[in-house]
Parts: sequence; C-alpha cells; structure tokens
Amino acid sequence: MNYKGLIEGLLFVVGDEGLTLIDLCSIIGVSDDIILNNLNDLIKDYENSDRGIRIELFGESYKLVTKKEYKDYLKKLVPDEEDLLTQSNLETLAIIAYNQPITRVHVDEIRGVNSSHVIRKLLMRDLICEKGRSDLPGRPILYGTTDFFLDYFGINSLDQLPQIELPDSDDSETNLFESKYKEN
Repeated sequence: MNYKGLIEGLLFVVGDEGLTLIDLCSIIGVSDDIILNNLNDLIKDYENSDRGIRIELFGESYKLVTKKEYKDYLKKLVPDEEDLLTQSNLETLAIIAYNQPITRVHVDEIRGVNSSHVIRKLLMRDLICEKGRSDLPGRPILYGTTDFFLDYFGINSLDQLPQIELPDSDDSETNLFESKYKEN
C-alpha cells in the first residue's frame, strides 16, 4: 500500500479542516507509527522539492498549505483576509489568546470597554470558541482560541505566540499619557 499517496490524497480532500493523527489511523486502519513515519517522509518530500505546497501541523491537525514564498501571487487570486480583522478584533483576540480560558467580563476589564460584539464576531469567524464555564457566580462562559486561530496566524501552537514583556510597575499609578505604549 502506498501510504504516502493515500495520506496526501486524504489531506487534499479534507482541505482546510485537516486531519489528526487519530483520524488518519482510523481511516487508513494502521498504527500511528506507520502513519507518522509516512507523514514525516511526505513532509520531507515536500520540503526537498519544487512543489508549491507543504504539510504543516496546526494544533493537532495536519493540513496541506501553500508555501510562503508564493504568497504575493496567491493574494492576486484570493482576497486578503488579514484586512477583515479590525484593531478591536485583534486586541480582543490577543487578550483571549494570552489569558485563556477567560470570561468576557475579564476581557472587558482588560480592554476597558464592552467586548460582547467583538467576541460574537470572533466566535462567528471560528477564531475563538467556548471552552467551558467558570466557577464564578453566574457561571460565565470561558473563551479560548481554536485550531483555526492557529491556522489563520500560521502558528503550530500557542507556545509560538510572541512573548510579551510588561514594564515593571512600582505600585504607583501609571500615567497613560506618558506611557511608552502610545496609540499610533
């Protein structure tokens, strides 16, 4: 059996959804060692060839994706989705990504404004999802990022998010007008 060809075909058919190792093992009916060996060989084949696609792991799902060096040409064919995220969307998304699981009220406290509308938009775009309920009174919903979030930003796990360095605080009030963080 040509497992590499079969895996490649399955990943092509499922498209953006990708397949987990468990999915591949279940569909093909072989052990995860066989799938992993063939997946790794296939990944190396794509890296060492002149093909326009590669296989990448996003969260727990393997996906066929285009190579970054063709980005400028592909943008001519596909509208640029990056423009669809507003500053408030990105701000809220960053707060959720770095603090998940987090309630909407906590997001509101960090942002200083109501985030209900923005959270609804991020839920509709599948960038965030409900991760459960808090033990706080009223049992508010906890939000976190999705595998699509990882895919959208081209990262494999949350560990690849940039590290944020916060300025040392001296327990006195911060003067926001003289802060090094200024809006452009």
